[in-house]
Amino acid sequence: MTDTASVPDFRAGFATFVGRPNVGKSTLTNALVGEKVAITSSKPQTTRRAIRGIVHRPSGQLVIVDTPGMHRPRTLLGERLNQVVQDTLAEVDVIGFCVPADEKLGPGDRFINEQLDAYPRARKVAIVTKVDAAGRARVAEQLLAVSALRDWDDIVPISSVEGVQLETLVEQLIALLPVSPALYPAETVTEETLEARIGELVREAALEGVQDELPHSIAVTVDDLDLSDETLARVYVNLFVERDSQKGIIIGKGGSRLRDVGAAARAEIEKLIGHRVYLDVRVKIAKDWQRDAKQLGRLGF
Repeated sequence: MTDTASVPDFRAGFATFVGRPNVGKSTLTNALVGEKVAITSSKPQTTRRAIRGIVHRPSGQLVIVDTPGMHRPRTLLGERLNQVVQDTLAEVDVIGFCVPADEKLGPGDRFINEQLDAYPRARKVAIVTKVDAAGRARVAEQLLAVSALRDWDDIVPISSVEGVQLETLVEQLIALLPVSPALYPAETVTEETLEARIGELVREAALEGVQDELPHSIAVTVDDLDLSDETLARVYVNLFVERDSQKGIIIGKGGSRLRDVGAAARAEIEKLIGHRVYLDVRVKIAKDWQRDAKQLGRLGF
């Protein structure tokens, strides 16, 4: 555990980011942690679990809980993801409400802002993301629009991609945490198991380029992970979809798309593990798994 006894007013606690799909919550989490702990994609509801990323600073320890986005559920999976969000919001010390600088506030933003009233315990910070994608005048306009929503504890404009004001955001979030010893050892960046992180990297690769409902229908489990050879890890993965037609899309003509998915995932897994990886991905059908409680349980939901 980090030695914090000599640091007066050392702070530690939990924060989470909320916002519409694709406002950059997972990208921001990764940028603050300093490595990839949450997968990213342009597809809505990419994040499916509460993933903890830990940010270490001399003044405090910030535990970021990356959660699924708020949405109107259409399946049992959607209901469970919403419950994950609600449970997280009820427990964290700080909620960061993310809105992109390059898009005007819409009904979705206002709806999420209103939901925050149900969590009076948490301090609330507005985070204007993607300032690199908007001019100064547009950023200023968005800051004014956001400030009119409520009396925030702070408002911070940032860019995760270019690193603009990320350290300022960390300092402000830590300042809002309770005085506390560190909650995790200094070397810990996430609670996620290696198997879980590998499964997510395969799912991230599978999400690339697919359209319509297919992203929601993809689930991944790690069937076996053999690390006995220190020069070549062997990873066996099951990639589930809900219908035969979806299986065909994932595999592609002559297996071409599945090879691309495997190559992209393998490259990321090798970065994570630190050496070469043999990756075997099998595509299977779990009919309507998003609506089936037993299958959801088997898939980890």
